[in-house]
Amino acid sequence: MPSKNEDLHGSAPDRADVALLLIDVINDLDFPEGEDLLRYALPMARQIAALKKRAKEQGVAVIYVNDNFGRWRSDFNAQVEHCLRDDVRGRAVVELLRPEEDDYLVLKPKHSGFFSTTLDTLLEYLGVKGVILTGLAANICVLFTANDAYMRDFHLAVPSDCVASNTEEENRHALEQMRKVLKADIRPSKELSFMALVQQDGERTHA
Repeated sequence: MPSKNEDLHGSAPDRADVALLLIDVINDLDFPEGEDLLRYALPMARQIAALKKRAKEQGVAVIYVNDNFGRWRSDFNAQVEHCLRDDVRGRAVVELLRPEEDDYLVLKPKHSGFFSTTLDTLLEYLGVKGVILTGLAANICVLFTANDAYMRDFHLAVPSDCVASNTEEENRHALEQMRKVLKADIRPSKELSFMALVQQDGERTHA
């Protein structure tokens, strides 16, 4: 069997041991529970913005993993423009977390960022060993993505101040499940060490 082609269609991406995933942050919050979620999403977005800035300074790959919200004829840029241009509930969150030119983009059709997407392939070509999950909602799409990341043996961090759910109780419960079952590091983002996610002994990171 031939060895894997290291060049991705003539334009191999960067190399990075750690990837920061922003899950469903490009979101108009146009659903019945959106107002409840916005209360927690806005402070979350400020923390993610600061974490993203620090991550880029340390060579961490930034990947937006976003739902297509059933808009099969749309694309990610159209979703960004919709949230920034139109008078939608989630606009303030998107203004804080709008993507930059060197960010990676993955659209997902379901809850997990890995289901029927290019995320597996992208992480493999980047050489990622540890993933940091942030975004919405901790008890749904972040949790489903964390499950799949754990099953793929990625070292896992879910900073407690960088995820949000409709209620504080749901958020706490989801974080505790990820800490206990998926061995995720859930310390706040300011305490997070990117390189600590990549352990030489092959053991999973514990909170």
